[in-house]
Amino acid sequence: MGFIHQTLMISILLLFSFFVKKKEQQQYTLRGYAQGTDYSIKYFAESPLVSGAEVDSILLKIDSSMSLYKSYSLISKFNSATKALSIDSHFMQVINKSFEIYEATQGKFDITVAPLVQAWGFGPKPIAVFPDSARIKELLKNVGMNLLGVQGNELFKKQPGVQIDLNGIAQGYSVDVVADYLLQKGIHCFVVEIGGEIRMKGPKPDGTALRVGIEGPALNEQSEPQLRHVISFNEGAVTTSGNYRKYLQAGGKKISHLINPKTGYPLDNQLISVTLYAKDALTADGYDNAVMAMSVEQALAFVSAKKNMEAYLIYHRKDGTVTDTLTAGFKKMIVN
Repeated sequence: MGFIHQTLMISILLLFSFFVKKKEQQQYTLRGYAQGTDYSIKYFAESPLVSGAEVDSILLKIDSSMSLYKSYSLISKFNSATKALSIDSHFMQVINKSFEIYEATQGKFDITVAPLVQAWGFGPKPIAVFPDSARIKELLKNVGMNLLGVQGNELFKKQPGVQIDLNGIAQGYSVDVVADYLLQKGIHCFVVEIGGEIRMKGPKPDGTALRVGIEGPALNEQSEPQLRHVISFNEGAVTTSGNYRKYLQAGGKKISHLINPKTGYPLDNQLISVTLYAKDALTADGYDNAVMAMSVEQALAFVSAKKNMEAYLIYHRKDGTVTDTLTAGFKKMIVN
């Protein structure tokens, strides 16, 4: 008799749980300002699981490690030091990735360009004049990641004048850290965007895919940048490097903030912008600057040979007009 009663109770409980409607997931949005730019985080959950204060705390910790604009940061201490410096895990992960990209791109990506970036007016201090050829030649003596070394948790320089700039890769890393934090909180659908660098995971609770817009310069380059494409994917990161937004003017010429570590001069080639897709934002953000230093043909061949990487390129034709091209995998992501 007791067995029948127990079975009946279990049946009632199962029936009850079947009729209890599962709480619907809602979209939550967090917005803020960090690392010199805006950030936006959207995620789906049954209740708010992450606060803006938590995100701000994460980004402040990364800033304390790798921001050139904070005198107390580890990177500022390293740049003014003459001996080895112990660095934290954030810094070390970015350094290790930087060495990987430096090798893979044959030095087109190089974090030791800091003195050149500053000399051309894109560093933390204002400048009065652009450098001449003699100054560039002098600064190049301290450029090259072969002048850096890692031993244990210490980063050291082989020449006292070596300084580093992680602005071309640290923001992508920040996106990943925030995205990984959301995953740890049990969030399975989100978009994390910091300064235009994006990582997202889907699909949405209703089964539809997440979408993101790709911006680029207008065809005549005189108008405001415009939406070029909308792409969709379930998991990965998209970052963009370009010279159409961040530049200085010298006479009638635009001076790009992207510096060629081989020549010491700002990039002046066909490419206007490079948008890269990769599995994580650290990879996409690190490689997009290096791809900007290539010709269109080199860029397409390089990205096509990389596993889990796709590219959308905007560039100048020989007659000066603006056009675009993309890898086969990127084309598949475009939403018609």
